[in-house]
Amino acid sequence: METNPIFSYKITKGQSSQLEDWISRNAADGLRDSGSHTNPQTDPWWRVDLLNEYKVNRVAITNRLNYYYYRINGAVIRVGNFPNDIYMWSGAGPSVTIGRLHCCEADATELGGMPENVALKGMAVQSTTYYHWGAANAIDGIRYAPGEASFCSITLNQLNPWWRLDLLDYYYIYKVTITNRADGYSERMTGVEIRIGNSLENNGNNNPRCAVVTSPVPAGGTVSFSCGGMEGRYVNMYTPNIQTHLTLCEVEVYGAGHF
Repeated sequence: METNPIFSYKITKGQSSQLEDWISRNAADGLRDSGSHTNPQTDPWWRVDLLNEYKVNRVAITNRLNYYYYRINGAVIRVGNFPNDIYMWSGAGPSVTIGRLHCCEADATELGGMPENVALKGMAVQSTTYYHWGAANAIDGIRYAPGEASFCSITLNQLNPWWRLDLLDYYYIYKVTITNRADGYSERMTGVEIRIGNSLENNGNNNPRCAVVTSPVPAGGTVSFSCGGMEGRYVNMYTPNIQTHLTLCEVEVYGAGHF
């Protein structure tokens, strides 16, 4: 999916205070050698009104070139629809900051359309294969078909089985959907961890975790998990500390915005 710049040409901007002629719009004028600057104060802020609602997937900030570069440290980027959100404490770090906020340029991009099922473009492997139920069966676009575990992937009965999808590119991943086997053995999905990232350490099973299937999924059932835009190329289904046949009838990965 392509991304589109949305920041620099918008005209409605503001900041908590202004030092001399360092106005807020300097930070969104497309020039990286001019900047905005607040007075010394508690909890300084800078805000841009995009004049519309966007799905923002990336924000870039340019720091000042000469000195006082450390003033950008601790800045929190917030995106939302309510201007009062800028006053909300994030819960991480101190709740009060005293200093000056100085920003030379800020920019943002939006997603070029809605996330799509990028799993269909990828390649899948798994720890082992039970007879003809190969890893690719879980990304063939078929959630269910008649027959014994038809169009599903199945590993051998083993400890710590895993299945891995290589998306062949880097994506922001927003949702992962898994469909269970319809003709029996539905309990095998319980305990599966969804892991997303760029590392192949431990076959990708050490990447950050999006979710865990903690509740039984009915036979033929489909469950979805929000991954909040996690970044990664590899998506793993991993069942740690359990000996079982890992069975997946369809895995859908909804992502967008190569990074």
